[in-house]
Amino acid sequence: MNKKWAVKRITINLASVESEKLEKYCANTGRPATDVIRELIRSLTITEMSASEQTTPCSSEPVVHNHSLPTPC
Repeated sequence: MNKKWAVKRITINLASVESEKLEKYCANTGRPATDVIRELIRSLTITEMSASEQTTPCSSEPVVHNHSLPTPC
């Protein structure tokens, strides 16, 4: 099986508002959701953490990421 992008498949859960926003963006730009999500993931910046930061337990506060969808050209 030779699939260009089938390295790892993931499933995400979106709130209704998020799903609607993604669908509207895709309809407006004519791009598939997979391409839009892939582009957003590529735009993320990664910072290196020290060993002590990697082993520190997480707080009970949820982490909220606010990434805007790219604007159409």
